[in-house]
Amino acid sequence: MGSRLRMLISAVIVASCMLSASGAHYHTHRYHRLEDVALTEETDARAQRNKRATDDTPDDSTPLAPGGDSSDLPTCLLCVCLTGSVYCEEVDPEMTAVPALPKETNYLYARYNKIKKISAKDFRDIVTLKRIDFTGNIISEIEDGAFAKLTMLEELSLAENQLVKLPMLPAKLVSFNANHNNLRTKGIKSNAFKKLSKLTHLYLAHNELEAVPLIPETVRTLHIQNNNISSVTVDTFCKSNNTYYIRSNMNEIRMDGNPVNLGQYPNSFTCLHSLPIGRYQ
Repeated sequence: MGSRLRMLISAVIVASCMLSASGAHYHTHRYHRLEDVALTEETDARAQRNKRATDDTPDDSTPLAPGGDSSDLPTCLLCVCLTGSVYCEEVDPEMTAVPALPKETNYLYARYNKIKKISAKDFRDIVTLKRIDFTGNIISEIEDGAFAKLTMLEELSLAENQLVKLPMLPAKLVSFNANHNNLRTKGIKSNAFKKLSKLTHLYLAHNELEAVPLIPETVRTLHIQNNNISSVTVDTFCKSNNTYYIRSNMNEIRMDGNPVNLGQYPNSFTCLHSLPIGRYQ
């Protein structure tokens, strides 16, 4: 009896040990299996992310569209746009036309590009412009009415271009610069500056002018040096019918570099505060 009881107790103990070992093995196996599943899922997710990144990356071997130029890009990516100002200077790729401007642009600087022409539609919707600078382009043509709607424009520079004639200019211009062009007297209408009642600074140097154009009373600074001017008259700056007339505003006239001998026309400067700069012998 006692021997049988001991055998039964031993059997129970052995069975308990076997169950414990089996349970531990099960939990250990389950833990490792979960780890494997998690690792596999992370690997799959990482592979998916890498695939998406690869798909989104442009292929460097894809050729760019041929013939691309600055007109293919929005102005404010091609130029620098600040509040009310657009700076398009020495743009690369070459800028060959006036860019489309943001609404309410006040100042445009498009210097040293390859702009060839200013059309009537370029500023049709931008009436807030106060200053435009096209210095150093290759502009040879400006369509009639190109500046017609720019009623607020005060400063305009067309220096260092290839103009042979001038369009009608905005009435409120204070400063106009057309130095270093191919302007001749026949390319400037007789009343081109007459209605510019606020014009103060006029620069027409380094052109091919044969005569001094009609200059408004408001002009203080006049640069017409290095042209082909060979003579002046009493009415060029003064008034032949009014010997008491004094031109009080004009204080600087540059006429050096012209073939005219100013010393031969003493009566042409009697209304001025100072003589023009130029040749007197």
